Amino acid sequence: MNLDKLKTTAGLDVQGKRVLVRCDLNVPMSDGRVTDATRLDRVVPGLRDLAGRGAKVIVLSHFGRPKGVEASLSLQPIAVAMAKALGAPVAFGQDCVGARASTVVAGMRPGDVALLENLRFHKGEEKNDPAFAAELAALADIYVDDAFSCAHRAHASTEGVTHLLPSYAGPLMMEEIGALRAALDKPQRPTAAVVGGAKVSTKIPVLMHLMEKVDKLIIGGGMANTFLQAQGIGVGKSLAEPDFNAQAREIMAAAKSKGCEIVLPVDGVIAREFKAGAASEVVDIRSCPADAMILDVGPKSIAHLMSVLATCRTLLWNGPLGAFEIAPFGEGTFALAKAAAAMTKAGTLVSVAGGGDTVAALNAAGVTEQFTYVSTAGGAFLEWLEGRELPGVAALAR
Repeated sequence: MNLDKLKTTAGLDVQGKRVLVRCDLNVPMSDGRVTDATRLDRVVPGLRDLAGRGAKVIVLSHFGRPKGVEASLSLQPIAVAMAKALGAPVAFGQDCVGARASTVVAGMRPGDVALLENLRFHKGEEKNDPAFAAELAALADIYVDDAFSCAHRAHASTEGVTHLLPSYAGPLMMEEIGALRAALDKPQRPTAAVVGGAKVSTKIPVLMHLMEKVDKLIIGGGMANTFLQAQGIGVGKSLAEPDFNAQAREIMAAAKSKGCEIVLPVDGVIAREFKAGAASEVVDIRSCPADAMILDVGPKSIAHLMSVLATCRTLLWNGPLGAFEIAPFGEGTFALAKAAAAMTKAGTLVSVAGGGDTVAALNAAGVTEQFTYVSTAGGAFLEWLEGRELPGVAALAR
């Protein structure tokens, strides 16, 4: 996959053209209202640019996991939120194919924006059915994919339609890819990656790929407990995966052979209960009592991580260092996040982060806006970290 072959609509004449734009509008909703418009806000500049150049902008998205048509998963409320974010009317099509979609598109004038109904109301979307892809393609002259977060799926609206229309990468797609390439393919060295979260088993491919790319691999969260356990260190009742101890040892040996240093906690914050305000104390990482859980890294670990980070020029972050959702077990994550944000602001660090828990942790630390780039993609971000080819990106690079 040659990413340098990706084409954008920059300089393309779109006046009067019907442009089909795949977005990811899978936003949080409550009582029929959008509760977090981050994903909407991110796609708006691209939509506004196309509309401003005279395109008829036809937006496609999925929402949730419907089994057939489900009124509760309609995109109609999102059309209202999109209009507010755009500062312009957004027409809504009550289907994404067929007569109801065609009628909306036929009524569009240059500069208009329309949102069509949930793609997943049709089985052909997830099956990448050529007939369904052809129905989507019939609505437009040009296709733009601006949904990196859906690019790991070979669906009709992300892969199938690219065989039928001139296809381009949207600005948000290019931002995501550019940030990941800056962190992994052409980084300023030394480089570090923070990989945290609950389970080693879900991140083995990520760790194996990253050790080829980075100089320091900082492992946190429940994952760190498995690595400690693999070295014969007791972790009490902490979350760990004993069945993966052998693989943890293999990862450590492989990393050492590649010159990648694995950084693990040297002390931890422990508690007997996993709840807010639980009595906690700091212990050496080798002294966790049998009836306690390690729920965060301790002050010595934080100081060590700060010193590691201070030597680095690029940071890639996926996963928290502890149970940050519950006080006081977010201090390690927040401290490192604030240090990374300060270095980024000072111009000494390129910081790229992604993944649901990571974004939530950075938001809680109040530093999201200060990172170089924070990806809202989940599965696609992880698969990129694993070194896998994403069908939606490969389709555009053909």
